[in-house]
Amino acid sequence: METNRQKKIGGVIQKDLVDILQGEVRKNGLANLIISVSKVTVTTDLSVATVHLSVFPQDKAKEILEAVKSNAKTIKHDLSQRVRLQLRKVPNLVFFIDDSLDYIEKIDNALANRDNPIENRDLLDKRRFQ
Repeated sequence: METNRQKKIGGVIQKDLVDILQGEVRKNGLANLIISVSKVTVTTDLSVATVHLSVFPQDKAKEILEAVKSNAKTIKHDLSQRVRLQLRKVPNLVFFIDDSLDYIEKIDNALANRDNPIENRDLLDKRRFQ
């Protein structure tokens, strides 16, 4: 369970990371690309921040994640310049792709098609329920 301090620090990091990443997208002239920070969780000792990125279009997600990971030190430096009056030490950033939208889309597609497990009980994996 996150403390209020962890939530506040996560919110500060999330807000500034969005500005940094979207600024880099604009600066590099990448058209038709949206990067958002969907969630930031901070460890209890405030040393590591896990950053979940949403990328649209989804087919560029791995490529963008690799680019962000390779520039993690620069991103952390830019972040430290922005939050230097709010945080004494900026946590190390660990980036992941947020796949919750894909999961929701798969559920919607399953419910819309013949592969609806609610209507066709044979599609359910019986081993999970034993």
